[in-house]
Amino acid sequence: TVEPASVSENVLHGTPPMQIVEQLSARKAEAIAKLRPNDTILAADTIVVLKGRILGKPKDEEAAKQMLKYLSGNVHQVYTGYTIIQGKKFLTGHEVTSVEFYPLSQKDIDEYVASGDPMDKAGAYGIQGKGALFVKRINGDFYNVMGLPIAKISRILRKLAAESNN
Repeated sequence: TVEPASVSENVLHGTPPMQIVEQLSARKAEAIAKLRPNDTILAADTIVVLKGRILGKPKDEEAAKQMLKYLSGNVHQVYTGYTIIQGKKFLTGHEVTSVEFYPLSQKDIDEYVASGDPMDKAGAYGIQGKGALFVKRINGDFYNVMGLPIAKISRILRKLAAESNN
C-alpha cells in the first residue's frame, strides 16, 4: 500500500545531506506508523546535491530549467534516506550515488522541461525516463537515483523477517 505522508520538510540550515534525508524519511515513517501501527512501514526521501547546494523538486518550469543548467556537465550526488518501522524496531539509513551529466544544450533543457517530467522530481530529472539521456555515468545504486535503493532495502527487510521468525 502506498500512503503519502504529509509532514514538514523543514530542516535546520547547514544540516548535512545524509541527515536531511534520514530525518525526512523518519518523519514520514512515523506519521504513517501512527495510522498503521501493526504494519511494516517503509518511507524514503531523496535529494540531489551539487557543490553543497541542495536541489529539491522544482517549484516551476523556470526553476527546473535553472536546476538542469546547473547540473549540466557536472557530477552531483543523489541522497536517499530510508526508514523502516516494524513494531518497536526503527531502522534508518541512507544511500548515496554519484551521477555525471553530459553538457546539456538549452534545447535539451527546454524540451525536457516542456515534457513535464522534471516537475515532481528532486533535481528536476528522472533517470528512469527521458532524463536518462542526460546521464553520462553513475557510481553507485541506479535505483537509489530513482528514489529507493531496492537491493539494500530488500536485504534489510529479509533480515528483519528472519529475526522475527527466531
